[in-house]
Amino acid sequence: MTQGRRLDDAFLGAGSSSFTEFVSSYRPELLPAGRRLPSGAGLEAPHGTTIVSLLFDGGVVMAGDRRATMGNVIANRDMEKVFAADDFSVVGIAGTAGVAIELVRLYQVELEHYEKIEGAIMSLEGKANRLASMIRGNLALAMQGLTVVPTYAGFDLESATGRIYSYDVTGGCYVEGGHHSIGSGSVFARGALKKLWRPGLEEQAAVSVALEALYDAADDDSATGGPDLGRQIWPTVAVVDHAGARFVGQDALEAHVERIVAARRDNPGGAR
Repeated sequence: MTQGRRLDDAFLGAGSSSFTEFVSSYRPELLPAGRRLPSGAGLEAPHGTTIVSLLFDGGVVMAGDRRATMGNVIANRDMEKVFAADDFSVVGIAGTAGVAIELVRLYQVELEHYEKIEGAIMSLEGKANRLASMIRGNLALAMQGLTVVPTYAGFDLESATGRIYSYDVTGGCYVEGGHHSIGSGSVFARGALKKLWRPGLEEQAAVSVALEALYDAADDDSATGGPDLGRQIWPTVAVVDHAGARFVGQDALEAHVERIVAARRDNPGGAR
C-alpha cells in the first residue's frame, strides 16, 4: 500500500468468517473458480494419485504415494499429496495437481481465518462441509478437465474419534466407514484395505496397512508410485489423534517399507 492511501472499504467493514467469501466478493478472479480456460482449449497438466485413509483405535491415518503423471510420462517422483489442513485434520489430493494444491492452500487459510475471526475451532463436520463448498466452486474448471477430488480426515474433538470424508466433483460430502481410497490406484488399494483393515487397529499397525495398500496400488497402477528404495522416496503418511496432526518421520517409514518389501520377496502377492 502506498503512503497516504487508505484501505478499501471492503477491508474495513464487518464481514463473514469465511475468507473465501470475502475474496469472491472483492477479487473473484484470484480464486481458482474465478478463472476460465479459453473456449475449446485443452490443457495437459500433472495429475496426482493415490490416497488412502483408515481409522485406528484413537484416530485416523492418511497416506499418499509421491508420483505425479502427465499422460504416460512421470512428471514428478516426490510430489507431496497429503497436507495438514489445521491442527486436527489433514487433506489428501487427487486430480489436477496445480489446482489441487492451490485449493488446499486456500482451504488452510480459510480455516485459519475462521479461527481468528470466531476465536474458536470449527467443528470437524463444519470443516468438511466448508471444503465441499470450495470443491463445488471449482466445478466450472472440472468440466474443462481440471478436476480436483480430495479426501479429508481428522480427529473429532467432540466425539474423540477419527473420521474420514469423501467427495465427488460436484462437492457432495460423504462420511466413510473404516477406510477409503481415491485416485487411479484406488481400486487396488481398496482391495488391500478390505483384507488388512480391522476395527481397533493400533497406530503402528494402521500405518503399516496404509503402506501395504499403496504398495498394492503401485503394483497394478502405473500412475501410482511405489516406495523407491534407490532414491529413498517413501509415501507421505499423516496421523491425527487427540494430540493433533503429525507426519510419520522418514526413518520410521523406511523401517516399515523395508519390512514390507522383505516380506514380499517370496510372496509378491502379499497374501496372509
